[in-house]
Amino acid sequence: MTKVLMIEDDLELAEIITRYLSAFDIEVTNTDSPYDGLSLIETNKEFKLLILDLTLPEIDGLELIPKIRAASNIPIIISSARDDILDKVMGLERGADDYLPKPYNPRELSARIKAILKRIQPEVQTNTPIFELKLDDMQILFQGKLLDLTMAEFDILKLLIQRKGGVVSREDFIYDSFHIEDESSLKNIDVIISRIRTKISAIDDSQTYIKSVRGIGYQLIL
Repeated sequence: MTKVLMIEDDLELAEIITRYLSAFDIEVTNTDSPYDGLSLIETNKEFKLLILDLTLPEIDGLELIPKIRAASNIPIIISSARDDILDKVMGLERGADDYLPKPYNPRELSARIKAILKRIQPEVQTNTPIFELKLDDMQILFQGKLLDLTMAEFDILKLLIQRKGGVVSREDFIYDSFHIEDESSLKNIDVIISRIRTKISAIDDSQTYIKSVRGIGYQLIL
């Protein structure tokens, strides 16, 4: 879970963003006090990014940025209804990493957060598998995180992993699984694949890891 701090005095907006980002494995802590936010940054090193409003009580967000930069190099995304180009320029010059004018779709915010974190975080070591199959425990890890799979979903993803990027037909999924009935329609396989994709994308939606092969089945992109 990626921890993000937000300094936003619109509590309704903060709640919407918090709920939305939680679906993408991003945990948001919000405060409407800029000085409380500054204190959290100074004392809590677990926060990976700051979402900062500009129009705040006590101190303007543009004045807060230099104080944050004196204490931390945490990435900052400005989230503001102020559309003056001067505010944007000053925010970036004072140390912000991005500027997102309100109103915006929370999905865009999620994409910008992931883009910034991907840029600043070290690359995953090449010896760390994207998918890790644990047959004894009947578990599958994706990028080191446990996927919450049904038994049918486990069987399908297991076979894709074992084929090491090879194409698996829908019929093979049915014949290989102990948890999918033989009389199940091939369309049921598509439904299960869709559920697996959703669970994978909740961790990383930067690409499609299970590719459809028209007229045949599916292929795992490793």
